[in-house]
Amino acid sequence: MAIRNVRKIGDPLLRKKSKVVEKIDERTLILIEDMIDTMYEEDGVGLAAPQVGVLKRIVVIDIGDGPMVLINPEIIKTEGSYRDFEGCLSIPGESKEVDRPMKVWVKAQDENGKVRELVGEELLARAFCHEIDHLEGILFVDKAVESEE
Repeated sequence: MAIRNVRKIGDPLLRKKSKVVEKIDERTLILIEDMIDTMYEEDGVGLAAPQVGVLKRIVVIDIGDGPMVLINPEIIKTEGSYRDFEGCLSIPGESKEVDRPMKVWVKAQDENGKVRELVGEELLARAFCHEIDHLEGILFVDKAVESEE
């Protein structure tokens, strides 16, 4: 499809809350395809719709097992915690440590509208949290921990 421009830190749209997707129509499906293409073009593991200028509750993630589409995702449970480095396509060249849950349960619709429950551990759990934060206008630098150097 098309590669979209990724919004960068400082863009006010990245700080806004996204709206619930009421209907999965052709425009929604084109947006999802564009988001997947953009994520791959930018070498990312995830991308949220606000990062391409659309305030809708849609994220795409691929940690190496193929693309996942999450529409209206909600974190329903978390377990454990661990600290690791994160980066973001909207904050190029920056990496900081963030505490995230070790395991995350998410409820979301897929591109066909089917509600699914997904479980992610480690990197996938981190990606779920990071991308869902974008839907709330939260960036990883907001949650970064100070290094103990």
